[in-house]
Amino acid sequence: MSFVSAETSCPQGLLRLARRTTSVILTGVVLTACSTGQTGFQPAKTPHYNDSSTPMHPTSWQQLPGWQDDNLLSAWSAFKTSCEKLARKPDWASVCNDARHVDPLDSRAIRRYFEHRFTPFTLSNSDGSTVGTITGYYEPVLRGSRTRHGPYQVPLYRNIGSSSLMAASRSQLIKSGVLRGRELVWVDDPVEAAFLQIQGSGRIKLAEGGEMRVGFAGATDQPFQSFARWLLNHGEITPAQATLPGIKAWASANPGRVQEMLNVNPRFVFFRELDSTHKNSDGPIGAQGVPLTPERSIAIDPDQIPLGAPVFLSTTRPLSNQRMQRLMLAQDTGSAIKGIVRADFFWGHGDEASLNAGRMKQPGQMWVFLPNRQ
Repeated sequence: MSFVSAETSCPQGLLRLARRTTSVILTGVVLTACSTGQTGFQPAKTPHYNDSSTPMHPTSWQQLPGWQDDNLLSAWSAFKTSCEKLARKPDWASVCNDARHVDPLDSRAIRRYFEHRFTPFTLSNSDGSTVGTITGYYEPVLRGSRTRHGPYQVPLYRNIGSSSLMAASRSQLIKSGVLRGRELVWVDDPVEAAFLQIQGSGRIKLAEGGEMRVGFAGATDQPFQSFARWLLNHGEITPAQATLPGIKAWASANPGRVQEMLNVNPRFVFFRELDSTHKNSDGPIGAQGVPLTPERSIAIDPDQIPLGAPVFLSTTRPLSNQRMQRLMLAQDTGSAIKGIVRADFFWGHGDEASLNAGRMKQPGQMWVFLPNRQ
């Protein structure tokens, strides 16, 4: 997840309005091919995908670096979740139906299933290159209360439900008073609340006990502007400080300027409480309408990649040359996630996920799996 550059938004699900804070971008990535064993299945036929405007080219399974090494068990669970939605589409109904007969504890059977039912397509940029940018995001965890008291003075709001006010800026909405009575929950940190708006979904540890899950419920029509970028441009922080801890430290040292900083971003996000059917063990709901799986879900550009499709990713861990080659599911979107070889990697929730997301801006390659004709 980045706090400096562009906005991402998921009108159907998880909203994330900004990406990338780290100033360190690794430019080298080692992408090597490995060989796959024989599966015994017939060669793939042409997939049901005829959008000639998308630069994707069929390739062999042997060309996917690390395909044979990936433990597909956790990816399988995420794929089955995607199939809950994909099965309603004619091109996907058959493959999702067949998935019900695969042993979920047999990694080799899962691999054979994909190799039999799908064709991998190499994704290419408009200039013909196959390397793009892989960023990261996470689910924040805040402290709060259902009632305003003590340290809990920063409200998160329900949607105001008025289209006439969607053009208002953050500062205009707050000053107008129209938000009064729409408070959903009160949290103890305005910067944490602002980052929750960036991510669009999160967990609130309640002072009363228990945990509230909140999700995106709408946003104003204003464009996102990065307050982290504003701080950098004004020399208030260094690139290394353009992280949640760094910005919180600045806010602590400059309490009188916090609202000035937050008002740099005119966009305002509304929240809803997720109902009891959304378990605490589930990830936030992505644009596909299913819970995201940590380290197996990505956000993609749905104009380029079918939402819900399996995508094989070859990149490196944040600020590292350590390879990360694994099967992912395209279960989310974001308005900053534009282009073909472009993805946002979901790390989960908690401090480690936040750290990994904030540091991640890696080069990578992508292959989308599309169903074969039967």
